Formats: sequence, C-alpha cells, structure tokens
Amino acid sequence: MEGSKLLVCCFIACILFLGVNGENPYRFFTWKVTYGDVYPLGVKQQGILINGQFPGPHIDAVTNDNLIISVYNYLNEPFLISWNGVRQWRNSWQDGTLGTNCPIRPGKNLTYVLQVKDQIGSFFYFPSLLFHKAAGGYGSIRVWSRPKIPVPYPAPAGDFWVLAGDWYKRNHYVLRRFLDSGHNLPFPDGLIINGRGWNGYTFTVDPGKTYRFRVSNVGTAVSINFRIQGHKLKLIEVEGSHTIQNIYSSFDIHLGQSCSFLVTADQVPQDYYVVASSRFTRRVLTTTAVLHYSNSKKGVSGPIPGAPTIQIAPSVMQARSIRRNLTASGPRPNPQGSYHYGMITPSRTIMLSNSAPCINGKQRYAVNGVSYVPADTPLKLADYFKIPGVFNLGSIPTWPPSGNNAYFQTSVMAANFREYVEIVFQNWEDTVQSWHIDGYSFFVVGMEGGQWTPASRKIYNLRDTVSCSTTQVYPRSWTAIYVALDNVGMWNIRSEDWARQYLGQQFYLRVYSPANSWRDELPIPRNALLCGRARGRHTRPF
Repeated sequence: MEGSKLLVCCFIACILFLGVNGENPYRFFTWKVTYGDVYPLGVKQQGILINGQFPGPHIDAVTNDNLIISVYNYLNEPFLISWNGVRQWRNSWQDGTLGTNCPIRPGKNLTYVLQVKDQIGSFFYFPSLLFHKAAGGYGSIRVWSRPKIPVPYPAPAGDFWVLAGDWYKRNHYVLRRFLDSGHNLPFPDGLIINGRGWNGYTFTVDPGKTYRFRVSNVGTAVSINFRIQGHKLKLIEVEGSHTIQNIYSSFDIHLGQSCSFLVTADQVPQDYYVVASSRFTRRVLTTTAVLHYSNSKKGVSGPIPGAPTIQIAPSVMQARSIRRNLTASGPRPNPQGSYHYGMITPSRTIMLSNSAPCINGKQRYAVNGVSYVPADTPLKLADYFKIPGVFNLGSIPTWPPSGNNAYFQTSVMAANFREYVEIVFQNWEDTVQSWHIDGYSFFVVGMEGGQWTPASRKIYNLRDTVSCSTTQVYPRSWTAIYVALDNVGMWNIRSEDWARQYLGQQFYLRVYSPANSWRDELPIPRNALLCGRARGRHTRPF
C-alpha cells in the first residue's frame, strides 16, 4: 500500500513538472568549447571557439521552447556560459554565473536545461568567467513569436544578427593579469562586427525588400553607434519589447544591450557601409561591414557616414524617444499595454551608486561602497544546502552610505517574492554606466542629470516605457526603473563594463519565497555541479 502511494506521488510530481515544460518543443544543442586562432583585427591571437566557430552557433527558438545545451569544456581553465536577457523563469540554477553555478572544469561537461518562457526578441550568450568574454565564446539568441501571435510588422525577407563590440589584440589572460595587478585596462584596439574587422562581413539583400537586423553590443568596454550608409533604421524591438516604430539614421547601443531594426533596400543597387563606432570616447574607434545588393556591380565607396561621438545630449534624447507599442501582442496574445506598470506603487526604493575606489593600493569598483568578491561556493548552492559562512544577507546596503570608504564583501541583498520595487542607479562618475539584471525585465521609467530625489518622480514615464534587462546611466546622472520581483532565485546585478564587473561592480539579489514550492522555483537539477563546500552533497533522486 505504501509503495502504491509513493508511485502515485511520484506520478503527480512528474505531471506537475511536465505540465510546465512538457507540451513545448525541445531543441538540443551540443557545444564543444576550444581555443583556436582568430584574426579579428588582422593579428593572430587565441580565441574561444564553440564548435570551431567564432562567433559561436546562434540559437533559434520559439516562445516557451525548452533548450537542452550540452557544453563540453576543452579549455585548460574553468568555463561557464550565461544567457544575457533570457529570464530563466523559476530557474536561476541555469543562469551560468559564478554565484549560481560551479564552473565546468577542463575536460568536463554540463548540460544546461532552460526555457525561453513567455519571451520573444533578441539576446545573446557569452562566457561569464575569467575575462573569457574578451576572447569570444559568444553568440546570438533569437526568440521568435509563436505562429498564432501577430507581430506589428510584415514578415521581413530575411533576418540578420549583428554582434558588434570592442576588441583587444592582447589575449584575454593578459588582460586579466592587468586587472589582477590592480591596473585599469588599456583602451580597446578596435571594433569588430560578427568577429571580423574592416569590411570583413557581408550582408546580402535583394533590392526593394525589407530585412530585420538584430544588433547586440557584445563588447567589454564601450558603447557603440550603429548605422547603415544611405539607409534608415526603423526600430521595432528592444530586448523583447515591441516598440513604436521610430525612424533613426543612427542608433546608440550600450554595453550588453540588444535591439532590432527593419531596413529596406531602397537605394541605388551597389554596396554600402554597415558602421559601428565607439561613443563617449575621445579616440573614436570605427569598423565596417558591407551591405551588398544582390545585383550590385559597385563596391563600397564614399565617406563613412558620421555620427555623434562624445556628445551626451543626443543619446539622452534618443533614449527618451523609445516607446513601448501598447497595442502589439508580446509573447502572449494580450497587448503589451495590458500590464499597467505605472499604476502600481512600489513597496520600497533601492538606490545603487557605482564608484571606482582603490582598496589596498589596487583599482577596484564597487556598488554602494562594497566591492564584490566571489565566494568559494556558488551562493545558490550555499543557500539551498544551508551552508553557513558563505554569504550574509544584507551584506550590501540598499542605499549609498555617506563617505568614500569601500570594502570587500560577497555582497547579497535580500528581497521578497512578489515585491514591486523602484531601483535608482545613481552615477557620479564621468563615464556612461551600463547595468544588467539577470532573471528580470524591468521598466525604465526615468533618466536625468544630477542627484535623484523623490521629486524626480514627477518626470517618470508611467505609461509606455519599454521593458528590458539592461539600461544605461549617463555621466553624473541617474536612471530609475520599476521591477516586479516575480522570479524566485539568486540573481546577478552587474555592470556590463567587463573590467568593472570583474573588479567588483556587481552583487546578487536573493529573491525569496517561504513556500518552498515548485510553483515558485524549480528544484535543483539532478546534474548540478557541486564544488567548494557543497562538494560531497547530493542534489535529488529524480
């Protein structure tokens, strides 16, 4: 009798679990991560390849698809992949950061099991450890709408991914030694598009047809401006939000951000420059790819089209012009505007202030005076197994302290499931900041110069701002967001400037539910890697 009850319980548990994911398609990927020679800027250097490719294979999925990605590490050092913009619904176990996962040791593998639950849009994956991002190992993620969900534009004739960003001629381990010794990185050596330098990549189009360009800034250090010679950019999507379809001649894309444009091949048939250039840098870096008309008999020519360089005001105005399309369906049939984020009163305000202190004579970066240092055990595992001494809740304040003192800490901020919070990013430095929150999309309600005060709420956009996972903060300015903490887990909040992230401008937000229910959070994966003080423990039997 007891055995029958156990079988019934197991059957019900399986039904509950499969009821979430079972009816949606599964897509399987096997990735072999190796070193290989790459020449992005014409100089031979060691890159990180996935299945022999740089950039790595792109992922195509449809809303709610399950992705089974087996990653084999053939490097000589630990490795992890994270998924920029993928929400990991109820599943921070698969987030791929050092606070959630043990690294994949050399010669070993890990199979990620994740779902693009209730998502559409343009994202990317990248290696999250040991400054590997400066060596490649990244690729695009395209999440398509389900066939019965309408999109607010005609189907384009083609869909291109554009992975653009800065690049160093020095190998990643040399850059890492710069940082470990307490020095700032040198200025990047150039920019690349899809792993290539000047005119190294070609997009072929047919005259008169319209194409979608999904552009991600996968760099480590600088914002970029994107443009196509002689062509207009119609913005249609920002990190999963359908937008009002404004027309731009060029567009700023900050570190970690992704967006989509429609481009119509409506010019004289020939070749045109596709341009990325650095923003807010005294020395302007520029690179080009080629837009090739299929009947073209003339190569690229003429001057490369210009764009803003160090000017802040045009970028701020452009950012404020981006609006959410309230009538378009998102990943579900209901209109994006049916969620009235501006009518919900936040339960509290968190202010996060970045700084660049020297600690023990070395350059570090900090959030609210705390420079993050990794623990010897992933925080998510320590939390699950209740291992003491790995981290303390409240080890980072929710408001910037007075004074300029900074200290080391494995910083974790506490939050409750289903809280609705206001977060203000306050930037008193002279550089543009780019912030990312794993596990969430948030509403960017305001940005302005100077010090944020409660009176700043008077200028908030509480109707039609976009939701995204990455936002910029301009020099000596603030950016405010609203976010519903509806995703239980341990989530990384970080700078997308990778040197700043590496040297401490990050922390983890522990979103907690006392229910201990699979409804709120998926169980620990059976194949979870165990390391540090979690080594020798057990995950679960099924």
